[in-house]
Amino acid sequence: MTPILAISAWSGSGKTTLLKKLIPALCAKGIRPGLIKHTHHNMDVDKPGKDSFELRKAGATQTIVASHQRWALMTETPDEAPLDLSYLVSRMAHSTLDLVLVEGFKHEAVAKILLFRRDAGHDVSELTFDEYVIAVASDVELNLQVPVFDLNNVDKIADFIAGWCAS
Repeated sequence: MTPILAISAWSGSGKTTLLKKLIPALCAKGIRPGLIKHTHHNMDVDKPGKDSFELRKAGATQTIVASHQRWALMTETPDEAPLDLSYLVSRMAHSTLDLVLVEGFKHEAVAKILLFRRDAGHDVSELTFDEYVIAVASDVELNLQVPVFDLNNVDKIADFIAGWCAS
């Protein structure tokens, strides 16, 4: 099974900013990451006016849009239960992955690196630790029972993740 690692934090803490730097750093180490991003917003990856959008809106419950460079599967889930991370991970082609990074899903039972940013409007005492937290990345020094990394030192975080994947 491909290891799953969540990057979890409050909104505005820099999850996406870190991942945009972390993914290339992991790739440079020979790690092939996949990504699942959770959003609380009503999102659509398709655009009104496009054939695929119109066909999906006509009632197709699953639509694949494919080109030579990429493909995407869109699944309509208006009456489904809340998203299940295990199900989403199972949809990925694991033969091409060494790691699945997850942005969000902070309440899931998967390994997590928590982010803490001083100016994000929260106190460090509000960090939620469970047995799945393997590290914290922060812009302030913290004395915790798990490894703490400088949020801006992407190479150190990538080294830690590479070691974690290898263990």
